[in-house]
Amino acid sequence: MPAESAMNKRWNILQPNEDAVAELHNKLKINKLLCKILVQRGIRTFDEAKDFFRPGTRQLHSPWLMKDMEKAVERVLQAFREQEKILVFGDYDVDGTTSVAVMYRFLRTQYEKVDFYIPHRYREGYGISKAGIDFAKENGFSLIIALDCGIKSVELVQYARTLNIDFVICDHHLPDAVLPDAAAILNPKQPGCRYPYKELCGCGVGYKLITALCEKLGLPESFPEQYLDLVATAIAADIVPITGENRALAYFGLQRVNEEPNPGIKALAFLSGTKFPLHIHNLVFMIAPRVNAAGRMDDARKAVQLFVAPSYEEALMYAELLHSDNSERKEADSAITEEALEIILQNTAWSTRKSTVVYQPHWHKGVVGIVASRLIEHHYRPTVVLTESGDYAAGSARSVPGFNLYEAIHACREYLIGYGGHFAAAGLTLSKENVIPFREKFEAVVAASIPDELLIPEILIDAEISFRDITPALYRILRQMEPFGPENMSPVFVARNVKDTGFSRIVKEQHLRFVVRQDDVQFTGIGFNMAQKFPVIESGQPFDLVFKIDENEWQGKKSLQLRVEDVKAAD
Repeated sequence: MPAESAMNKRWNILQPNEDAVAELHNKLKINKLLCKILVQRGIRTFDEAKDFFRPGTRQLHSPWLMKDMEKAVERVLQAFREQEKILVFGDYDVDGTTSVAVMYRFLRTQYEKVDFYIPHRYREGYGISKAGIDFAKENGFSLIIALDCGIKSVELVQYARTLNIDFVICDHHLPDAVLPDAAAILNPKQPGCRYPYKELCGCGVGYKLITALCEKLGLPESFPEQYLDLVATAIAADIVPITGENRALAYFGLQRVNEEPNPGIKALAFLSGTKFPLHIHNLVFMIAPRVNAAGRMDDARKAVQLFVAPSYEEALMYAELLHSDNSERKEADSAITEEALEIILQNTAWSTRKSTVVYQPHWHKGVVGIVASRLIEHHYRPTVVLTESGDYAAGSARSVPGFNLYEAIHACREYLIGYGGHFAAAGLTLSKENVIPFREKFEAVVAASIPDELLIPEILIDAEISFRDITPALYRILRQMEPFGPENMSPVFVARNVKDTGFSRIVKEQHLRFVVRQDDVQFTGIGFNMAQKFPVIESGQPFDLVFKIDENEWQGKKSLQLRVEDVKAAD
């Protein structure tokens, strides 16, 4: 099975509006190439460019613009006045656990009677749970602050009401037509909410409640800033757009991460061998997998304990538990991926299929979503990975970009006991005897609706560049475009008619080390999992190279290098 890098890919070179580029170039007087990239990111004016390169507090909106903020603040202050017990409740992923840690830590600076609750992934499932509400009742909690979940929990919030437990919901998921009967709902996506920025993550919504409470309690304006490192971690891990207010929160949060990090972040950085200063991709690849592994392999409560630990020594203890969960998760996911690829290879008839559905009863249910993503890297198709869950088969599905997976699964509902999800990812449960009928129906639905080009991975390329334009000055400006993430990805370039110097080679059997030149300018580069592309390089013919610009440090010296994404023989 070819690795993703060896697959043919569609190169999509973005074409910005030339008039808008010329106008911005006229205003900014900077490299036209950079103006192209900025226009593609929706930046058209001097002020927008200033906000982009120098995020400031002016991009943070007043929390009072959020619908129900007055109600939410009043309900929390009422709990303080009446000495009620408050339970902070959140989901088991990074956004949920950081949200809970931030809210719990803040409330504890003002009030004693606070605890937190994270539902168990397998015993309770996603979101607000009956077990969580029963725990609140048994332990005398009368207010639950739900973070990163709750917007769809109409019946459970109603059940809590019958037990005299109120909810304040801080969520960012799309609401249904009927909203829960909570004391307050904070969600910029709910109808009638005039909050100007709609893309906050759950931790971001919780942070806005904290800023409003700080204002009401007369705390210093800078008081909530101590939590921004965890807010940035949630933004990075939850794959929300890095635009507007998210960009400002991530920017300030990264400053906090590098100047005065939460002991939990520091401990995870130490265990994963990551050096400071940290960038947003470090939060995505270092912290997110370890926090998510806690919920996948065991219990995510320890992720919150990590982030609320008062000392580095205590944080390190929890970080070691997460680190070990992650090692176990890695072993499970690579073993299962290998087994699943073997199944795909053995079923030669599947090579013509437009979808993949694999099932083995012994696979670990905590990693089936990751395995589905891994399979797509090798076998680029909408993919469902199923395992045994009690008397049923259950699992996760992942899509290829551009294909609505949820709709395809919805069309197979006659075979399903339950399902949920969105455009790109979903979860499902079915009877074991329905696995094969579901596989056939899912294939029929996908085959009938997916355009052929969506079965070929696409690389979005920001601009064509020549090697002589790749300078330390350009790289410094590109670095100022950080933090990168959805809707502000690290720029991707294409260089045409590049030649090998004769020194490019395969390293560690699967990667390519490039030593290439264009005209009289030479660069080195690395292409991970691209060994199969070596014939294009060593042919001696010119080729086109797609890459990001990176910095390499060797023996204290820094130099620019190319992080190669793809290569094709020149036309």
